[in-house]
Amino acid sequence: MKKAMFTALLFLFGIMAYGQQKENGTIYITHPFIDVVMKSSKAYESQDWAALKKMYSDTAKWWVSGLEKFIPIEDAYKSWKTDFDFYTDIKQVQVGYPDYLHYKKENAMIVQSWWNWEGKSKKTGEVLKVPMVIFDEFNTAGKIVNEYIYADFSKMEK
Repeated sequence: MKKAMFTALLFLFGIMAYGQQKENGTIYITHPFIDVVMKSSKAYESQDWAALKKMYSDTAKWWVSGLEKFIPIEDAYKSWKTDFDFYTDIKQVQVGYPDYLHYKKENAMIVQSWWNWEGKSKKTGEVLKVPMVIFDEFNTAGKIVNEYIYADFSKMEK
């Protein structure tokens, strides 16, 4: 009986030892990188391309649902500019609040934010609303190095 009890206790302690929680980083509700993301949205809406370029590293990559791979940020700027060829009153309406995620592993620094992209079609006059989530990865200099967007822009005119 003692042997069975000892074996059960060893088994229980083994489960407890391997079942311990371990943190992999910290989530922030306020952070300077969140401010960068908020400013980038305003710069896009106001077509302030010079200000927007200051927020991204020169080697930044960009991806949106539907693309096969990341593209250079310079190509993304060109794509963003064409939005204004087809839509007026473009805005990104914040949904909820963004979080800054600082992961211990590889020192990953990411802001995740939720938005509704909205624009009024110049062709039809209809307002298009597209829910989206954006992940912005930062370097230690505070510049965006990768941005990826999950959204369904299939109804967007181009």
